[in-house]
Amino acid sequence: MATIEIGKGNFKDIVSKEGIVLLDWWATWCAPCRTFAPVFEQASEKHPDITFGKIDTDREAELSGVFAIRSIPTLMVFRDGIRLFEQAGALPAAALEDLLRQVRALDMNDVRKQLVDREAQQQPGGSPQA
Repeated sequence: MATIEIGKGNFKDIVSKEGIVLLDWWATWCAPCRTFAPVFEQASEKHPDITFGKIDTDREAELSGVFAIRSIPTLMVFRDGIRLFEQAGALPAAALEDLLRQVRALDMNDVRKQLVDREAQQQPGGSPQA
């Protein structure tokens, strides 16, 4: 699957679906973004079961603001609607492949349990974390 354009209109539908979604926050004037673009595109062709989306921070300023994107490129990874990873800076191909390997290996039932436990601890009356 090639990369798809993500914007305010389709963001929620894309990231909330089952499966892995990688988002590349970028801009046309950004040299590191242009360097990372072919790496991202090649990974999208190598992993057709993963959704690879690109978000132009200039055209999607409101969305960029919601996610406090301050440096580009920024890579975000969602799986089954849960944001698992966010990092500014261009990744080399090997690092991107390693990240995908790690995301695939996650036990999402365990991830969901950890989120529920964390939320319970943050509620008034929740026990403090050790």
